Amino acid sequence: MKLYYYPGACSMAVHIALREAGIPFDLDKVDLAKHQAANGEDYYKINPKGYVPALRLDDGQVLTEDAVLLQYVADQKPASGLAPKAGTIERYRVMEWLNFISSELHKTLGALFNPKITPEWKDNQVALFGRRCDFLVQQLGGKPYLTGDKFTIADAYLFTILGWANFFKLDMSKWPALTDYAGRIAARPTVKEAMKAEGLIK
Repeated sequence: MKLYYYPGACSMAVHIALREAGIPFDLDKVDLAKHQAANGEDYYKINPKGYVPALRLDDGQVLTEDAVLLQYVADQKPASGLAPKAGTIERYRVMEWLNFISSELHKTLGALFNPKITPEWKDNQVALFGRRCDFLVQQLGGKPYLTGDKFTIADAYLFTILGWANFFKLDMSKWPALTDYAGRIAARPTVKEAMKAEGLIK
């Protein structure tokens, strides 16, 4: 497999999942400004959507979209426990989280990357993110991970998006439970490996 990524982007969630699952893979850093893969190939020919992540499978097919790639990775190694068995209510709970993170957190903070964002629009997005953080703290309720005591692909995704709050220098002091949560995940060996490989930490 080959993961097309950009450092610290949402693709890092899939990067973490691949390492957690113990699946061999190659990394290809995408120049998003030039839309080029590491070898100079036009990235639009790999993923016509133009953004990361994209995962090239061993048979040459390319899959995209975080929530899909995360489940695909987890299903390649069921024993990893990264996602519950398909068809169970536990699996649907993880899917519920993946969709929430994608639509309510990823898209909310993702808007801040827009260089043309107005102050009013930015304030609205930050306020919405704050309300979502209130919800997250309530749902965690002291649990170490989103669905309980076990790390899942939903945690890989949430950790990645929460990292954007630091990038945008948002004040997270109101939600110490989320700071603790992110710190707990950041301490995982596979997460450290992924961040180091992406050049985010030394």
